[in-house]
Amino acid sequence: MNLDYIIPDSWSIIEEGFDTNNVKASESLFSIGNGAMGQRANFEEQYSGPTFQGSYIAGVYYPDKTRVGWWKNGYPEYFAKVLNAPNWIGINVFINDEALDLYTCKKVESFKRELNMKEGWLSRSFVATLKNDIKVEVDTKRFLSLDIDELGAIEYNVKPLNSDASITYRPYIDSGITNEDTNWDDKFWDTLNVSHENNQAFIQAKTMKTDFYTCTFMESQVFIDGKSVIIEPNIKADANYASFSYNYRVKQNETYTIHKFGGYTVDRNHRNNELVSAAKSVLSKATKTGFSTLLDSQKKAWAKIWDMADITIDGDVKAQQGIRFNIFHLNQTYLGTDAQLNIGPKGFTGEKYGGSTYWDTEAYCIPFYMATKDQSVARNLLTYRYKHLEKAIENAEKLGFKNGATLYPMVTMNGEECHNEWEITFEEIHRNGAIAFAIFNYYRYTGDFSYIPEMGLEVLIGVARFWHQRATFSTDKNKYVILGVTGPNEYENNINNNWYTNYIAQWCINYAIESIEKVREGYEDDYRRISGKTKISHEELALWKKVADHMYFPYSEKHNVYLQQDGFLDKELITVADLDKSQRPINQKWSWDRILRSPYIKQADILQGMYFFEDQFTTEELARHFDFYEPFTVHESSLSPCVHSIQAAKLDRMEQAYEFYLRTSRLDLDDYNHEVHEGLHITSMAGTWMSIVEGFGGMRVENDTLTFEPKIPEQWEAYSFKVNFRNQILKVSVNQNETHFELEGNNELSIEVNGIEVTISPDNLVTV
Repeated sequence: MNLDYIIPDSWSIIEEGFDTNNVKASESLFSIGNGAMGQRANFEEQYSGPTFQGSYIAGVYYPDKTRVGWWKNGYPEYFAKVLNAPNWIGINVFINDEALDLYTCKKVESFKRELNMKEGWLSRSFVATLKNDIKVEVDTKRFLSLDIDELGAIEYNVKPLNSDASITYRPYIDSGITNEDTNWDDKFWDTLNVSHENNQAFIQAKTMKTDFYTCTFMESQVFIDGKSVIIEPNIKADANYASFSYNYRVKQNETYTIHKFGGYTVDRNHRNNELVSAAKSVLSKATKTGFSTLLDSQKKAWAKIWDMADITIDGDVKAQQGIRFNIFHLNQTYLGTDAQLNIGPKGFTGEKYGGSTYWDTEAYCIPFYMATKDQSVARNLLTYRYKHLEKAIENAEKLGFKNGATLYPMVTMNGEECHNEWEITFEEIHRNGAIAFAIFNYYRYTGDFSYIPEMGLEVLIGVARFWHQRATFSTDKNKYVILGVTGPNEYENNINNNWYTNYIAQWCINYAIESIEKVREGYEDDYRRISGKTKISHEELALWKKVADHMYFPYSEKHNVYLQQDGFLDKELITVADLDKSQRPINQKWSWDRILRSPYIKQADILQGMYFFEDQFTTEELARHFDFYEPFTVHESSLSPCVHSIQAAKLDRMEQAYEFYLRTSRLDLDDYNHEVHEGLHITSMAGTWMSIVEGFGGMRVENDTLTFEPKIPEQWEAYSFKVNFRNQILKVSVNQNETHFELEGNNELSIEVNGIEVTISPDNLVTV
């Protein structure tokens, strides 16, 4: 596969020329979504070559029974998986009864696919010569509406070039679909009813076990050279399928067009018995409005998103394309309007990782949504975790923890743990710390403390109880230790005293105690409610404090650095630079046993802690640890390059920061990890945004003040971004000589730039 076939463009993802080896990768890269549903960029017409078909509905999942070689007590019973949903995009095309299929055509010329990120649509055009020697020009466009999030729209044009032709469009909906990712090849969907009337068709189906009820629907209109034509369709329907056939004798160089509207209504938003009527309402609105007017609305909706979220880069088109690709997919995946939803690592682009929620949301995504949307969006993400608190307590109870100790799941759809790898499920407990850190980070950025007495304090108490119980007192060390863990570096399992885990455990306990005191003093009613519910006492806080104050941190006097874990120096410390390139990536070339014995680090571990708690370490300490650990880091996690880019910028190592930025922003576009065909790395895309805003822009919040230390890579002429800080929108523009600040709103804003206080008035450009 050609890994560098995407054409650099500042606003679009463009592929030119048809290569069957790139089809699966392009299906991922050109995926579209609107927060409520999404789909891989599969062809509308049939394609008999290798393809990964995928359409997904937000929040709809199936509990696929866990498959392990040997069951261990405490294993989750299932892995929750986002489901390949019934297909509504299909439009089979026949030219003189010959199926249009790019895999079997005699010749495909002038193939171009474009994902227009500025306006939110996907297009494809080509000239194909079929086996029957008819030559046709095809042009398609589709989008998933942001305004009507249950609706998608397709325009499909065919023009015969070398003769008249009988052309048949056969739009269909199909619930006879399977998942690419399944443990037991279970049947995931139960089709309840297939119905049709006029030019509309509906498939009512529900998921097995979880009983999500859905209606997949479609309606089509056909045109010749832009003029509507009425054709009585031939109808075909069976237990899982419905199609309409629209046949027309098309003259040479005439254009035969179909507009297809489709999508899903779901019982998360409607009553079960009203799904078809809700679908009819959506279709009525769509057909009355028409494709082109709906597309105009789509462009306006995306213009509004970009006005706040865009990052501009002058002088480096690949860097510009990369950041917009990341911002675009983050907004396609999650728009923050529904507190029942969260952000899956693959979004709507594939099935790997089950489509579930990971700690990525709290560690990487919340900063992006806080700064580019209203703070209510980030609050919704925190509310999502609060609503799962009882399940998190149950998760801890299953492992033997008591008294309301809380262990948030590594992977979840509904709050239950559903990840079935022992070394992750039971040992990667640092995810608990990310939940607590997100509460702190939200308050630090927004100044909105109200979340903590309303919801967050109960979470913090449960998390602190977990760390208190999970720590073990070592008489040998006269310290509290945390044994048998996996840190952020998943290339070390079942190790003792992972520094990051111990550090965040200590921090969580101290932050919980501080928050309890703050609520007790300032929010008496909330404190009474919470203390009555949790039975928190001064005696218990004293026990927590003892653990926090006497936490053990492994340290090397020889190297003058904290050790990633107790046994790190026992490894054969060969740097990545001295590793044979043919052995990379090691996660695809080496046995797991060999990886675990190696010094190689999948992603930032100690450096992740120094990123979160930067204010607790000097720049010299950061430099020492960066210099020691980065040379052993293989960056085989999508979450790795962004943290390293931010820290390299902090250390004024701009060339290295730039290289890491390019890697994080173009991770999927250039397929660094050779896995883009499985879907995109959505949650790490928020880290790309952070590498510019926090890395190059140097943005931090210190003592309730927004601070900046702007830097710029020498490859760039200028860059700019906007942040919404406490309901004031600040635009920051950096070039090689100076930084400009512009403020929207009514009030002045005091910030710090390179340690100097600067006051900015609304609509008044300030240059530093």
